[in-house]
Formats: sequence, C-alpha cells, structure tokens
Amino acid sequence: MNKSEYLKFCEGIEGAVVDQPFSEDFTSYIARHRDSRKWFAAVLERQGRTFVNLKCDPIESEFLRGVYEGVRPGYHMNKTHWNSVYFESDVPDALFRQLTMNSFRLTHK
Repeated sequence: MNKSEYLKFCEGIEGAVVDQPFSEDFTSYIARHRDSRKWFAAVLERQGRTFVNLKCDPIESEFLRGVYEGVRPGYHMNKTHWNSVYFESDVPDALFRQLTMNSFRLTHK
C-alpha cells in the first residue's frame, strides 16, 4: 500500500475526515473522527520514509513489531499504545486496513 491509496481508504471510512492541520507542512495528513476530531491515523514522513501512526492494543503492538519489519514503536507518540507502520514494507495491505479500523475503534469516544 502506498500513501495515496491509504489516504483514499481513510477518506472512505464512514465518520472519518482527512486533513492537513500543520501550516507549512505539505506532506503530513491526519485522519480523524468527524464528530470528535480525535486522531486515529497520522501519515508522516521522516528520513525519506513515509509511515502512519496507528493506535493499537499494547499486546498486539509488541507482537506486530516482532513479526513485521515495517512495524515500529510509534514515532513521536506513546510507544505502548501506538505503532508506526511503514508504507511499501512487508506489511500486507489487508493488515494496513485492519490496523486502521482497529485504531478507528480504539480512538472513538
């Protein structure tokens, strides 16, 4: 999955909006709940690589980090509850979608 495909997926989630809230930052996107404006996904770039931060159950977070090279502790987030999942890595598209929907549910009020 690439960044463009991922953003289209997030825009298609009922009750979600995608925006660029950071002035002067034209590469980062935030997917959030339409009603509460709470984030469930942050698409970022760092050191030439693009990834998305997703909230995750702590036990599942550790497991995923051990299985996939493309899953790391959440950059600039709580390392227990958030993972950074890298695009164009060994993470299958179906898992990207599943982790996003899990994050959507975990961040819903």
